[in-house]
Amino acid sequence: MEKAQENESSLSTPLIQIPEKITDEKDSIFDGKEVILEEFRKQLWLAGPMVSVSLLQFCLQLISVMFVGHLGELALSGASMATSFASVTGFSLLMGMASALDTLCGQSYGAKQYHMLGIQMQRAMFVLLLVGIPLAIIWANTGTILTALGQDPDISREAGLYARFMIPSIFAYGLLQCQVKFLQTQNIVFPMMISSGITTLLHLFLCWTLVLKSGLGSRGAAVANCISYWINVFLLFLYIKFSLLARKLGLDFRKKPYTMSLILSDLPSLQQSWSAHESRMNWGPGVPRAARLAVGVVLFMAISEGILVGMVLLLIRNIWGYAYSNEIEVVTYVATMMPILAASNFMDGLQCVLSGTVRGCGWQKIGAFINLGSYYLVGIPVAILLAFVLHIGGKGLWLGILCALSVQVVCLLSSPYALIGKTRQRRSKRESMTPQFLWRYYHEDVML
Repeated sequence: MEKAQENESSLSTPLIQIPEKITDEKDSIFDGKEVILEEFRKQLWLAGPMVSVSLLQFCLQLISVMFVGHLGELALSGASMATSFASVTGFSLLMGMASALDTLCGQSYGAKQYHMLGIQMQRAMFVLLLVGIPLAIIWANTGTILTALGQDPDISREAGLYARFMIPSIFAYGLLQCQVKFLQTQNIVFPMMISSGITTLLHLFLCWTLVLKSGLGSRGAAVANCISYWINVFLLFLYIKFSLLARKLGLDFRKKPYTMSLILSDLPSLQQSWSAHESRMNWGPGVPRAARLAVGVVLFMAISEGILVGMVLLLIRNIWGYAYSNEIEVVTYVATMMPILAASNFMDGLQCVLSGTVRGCGWQKIGAFINLGSYYLVGIPVAILLAFVLHIGGKGLWLGILCALSVQVVCLLSSPYALIGKTRQRRSKRESMTPQFLWRYYHEDVML
C-alpha cells in the first residue's frame, strides 16, 4: 500500500516544483538568490535530459548525411535535399501534430486522470499512422516534385531515391513522437535519454555498414535511418509496457477496444491544439510570479547557450565542413555560412522561449499570427529577394530566416505588454460602469 502511494506521488510531481514559501504573490522571496539558483537547478535537471534526447534524435539525420558526404558531391546534394524535403513535408508535420499531446496529456495528468494518458497516446498514434499514408505517397514522388519545382534533374533523382528508401521512417517517427510526449508530460526523461543514446550508437554502426561496406551507397543511409527510428520506438515501447506505467495509465492494448468514433473524436482537439504543447504548470495554480521566475531563468539559459554555441561555431567554421565532404569548395562555403548560422541559432533560442511562454499563457492564436506574419510576410519575401534577385545564393536564404526570427522575437516580446494594457483598459472601463449597463457590457465583451 505504501509502495503504491509512493508511485502515485512520483507521477504527480509538477514539471517545475515551486516551494510553498514562494507561492505568496507578495512574498519577497521571489527576488532571492537562493530561489533563482534553485529554479535554475531544477530546470537543468529536467531540461538537460530532454536536450540530450532532442540532440541525439537530430543526430540520426546528421550522421547519415555525414556518411553520404564521403561518397561524392552528387550523393551529398541529393541526401541533403531529400532530408530537407522530408523534414518540411513529413517530420515537422508529425512533430506538430504530436505536440497536441502536451496539452491533452498535460490536462489529464494535472487532473490526476492517469488512465486518460494512455488513451490519448493511443489515439494520437492511430491518427499519425493515418497521416503517414499520404506523406508516404508524397515521399515516393519526391524526385518528380523537385524536378517540377526547377531543381537540378540529377540531384532531384538522387533525392527521390533517398526519400523513397526513407518511407518506413515516417510511421516510426510518428509513433516515437507520441511516446516522447507521453513520457515528457509525466517528467519521465531519463529512459528517453538512454534509449536515444543506444539508438545513436547503433546508428553509427549501421551507417558505417550500410553506406560504406554494403555497396548500397546513399540508400544505405536512408535504410539506417529507418532501422534506427524503429529501434528507438521498440525500446520505449518495452519500457512503457513493462514498467508500472502500463498498469497505472490504462495501457492494456489487448483488453481495451477503441472504436473508430472514439478515436476520431479527438481529431478536432488535435488540430486546435497544434502549437499548444507547453503546460501551464505555474499559471494554472495561480502563481504568476513563479511563472515569471521560470521564464526569466530559462531565458537566461537560452541567451547563455546561444552565445556559447555561437562562439563554438565561429571557432570551428574552417574545419566543420570536412565532416561533410573533403571537397575544398564545400568546406569554404560552410565556413562562410557559419556566422549567419550562429546568429540564427541565437535568435531561434530566444523565440523558442518566448513562443513557449505565449503558449503557456493560452495565447496560441496570437502566437500563430506572429509566426505566420514573421515567416510568410517577412522571411520568405526577404529570402527570395536576397537569394534569387540579388543573387546572394544560400546565404540569402539563411538571411531571410534570420530576418523572420528577428521579427518574431520582437513581436513575441511586445505582445504581453499589449495584452496587459488592453486587459487593464477593459478592467478600468468595466469598473467605471453603472450597474444597469454592466450586464450588457459583459455580454458584448464575451462576444468580442
